[in-house]
Amino acid sequence: MTSQRTHVHPVTDRGLLASKAYGTGEHLAARQSVYQWQTPRHDLPGIVVDELADVRGVVADVGCGNGKFVARVRDDRPDLHVLPMDVSRGIIGAIPGAVVADVQQLPLADGCLGAVLALHMLYHVEDQVQAVRELARVLAPGGIAIVSTNSRTDKRELEHLWRQAAGDVLGVREGPARVQLSARFTLEDAPAILGAAFGEIRTIPLPGVIEVTDAEPVVAHLASYEAWADEMGVPFRETIERARERVNEVIRAEGVFRVTCLGGMLVCR
Repeated sequence: MTSQRTHVHPVTDRGLLASKAYGTGEHLAARQSVYQWQTPRHDLPGIVVDELADVRGVVADVGCGNGKFVARVRDDRPDLHVLPMDVSRGIIGAIPGAVVADVQQLPLADGCLGAVLALHMLYHVEDQVQAVRELARVLAPGGIAIVSTNSRTDKRELEHLWRQAAGDVLGVREGPARVQLSARFTLEDAPAILGAAFGEIRTIPLPGVIEVTDAEPVVAHLASYEAWADEMGVPFRETIERARERVNEVIRAEGVFRVTCLGGMLVCR
């Protein structure tokens, strides 16, 4: 008798997320670091702190990753009790008070939070509607959920670069698309998904342009997707190296390699 295994989307594969993708903070840090070269520089933790101005009590950061937001909220708002949560035990090991938890089934009582953060993580969730209902369930009356993600137009130049480099490696005009994390929960789609549980949703768009004069930040960003290398349909390391060459060609010709960004935060009540 054979057992049938349900196909799990690679971006939501919990085993993959808790091990290769976020078993440590290395890959996440590489993806975050490219924003050092963005203009304007958006202080994302600062925006979160501003939005929490009227919040009291407990704030949970669900999918807290390497704890960048947790540390800032704890520093700027010592009056709040911040509860870090993530599905990956490995990535939260160094964060005081962090617990392993899944946003689809939060181990929290109804109405116990003044605010809940779900920052750049809902695209990793299999059942997003259930996750959104959970975010709403644990909020006290008047509480807020702060969610973030990227636009479907975000970093299109990197997508183009990847497909060109993959094509070069495969000997075709254009290679297959890479795994795009935000594609399952874009800034454009988010209000409808969040609307399953929240009546008021305010979007804060965060546009910018990244300009680098050295290929390394771009290469590190692309390489941070190594956990999904098997899903790319192309030799991963060879494609990374070909992308490096293409970025260097552009920098030699134009002096800079540009990437246009559009992310955003959604404040939900």
